[in-house]
Amino acid sequence: MTIVFLGIDLAKNVFALHGVDQSGRAALVRPLVRRDQLLEAIAKLPPCTIGMEACSGAHHWARLFERFGHTVRLMAPKFVAPYRMSGRRGKNDAADAAAICEALQRPAMRFVPVKTELAQCRLAVHTVREGWMR
Repeated sequence: MTIVFLGIDLAKNVFALHGVDQSGRAALVRPLVRRDQLLEAIAKLPPCTIGMEACSGAHHWARLFERFGHTVRLMAPKFVAPYRMSGRRGKNDAADAAAICEALQRPAMRFVPVKTELAQCRLAVHTVREGWMR
């Protein structure tokens, strides 16, 4: 099982993973991974390309995953939305992880650079300051 692309749907306590192999078939489908198990699960995988929707938590996880040799790509949620299935199996964590994995493989996809911890701290200060100015 060689996973080439892995989509992760981030949440508060339970995450969903969807990985595909060279041929594009689902090789890893884990719809329920607890927060305390996520880092261990990613550490066991051989280096691959991991995709997540960009948010403040995604930058933190991306820095951790890069320590294990993975390439992490963050995407704006509005670019992932067209790849979600609609209908009966529509919006759930597993479908979101599959959509992230699908969007990750698109050649024209635009990615968000992973922020350093210092950059995130600066952004937080500016956000708080902006709130005080209003």
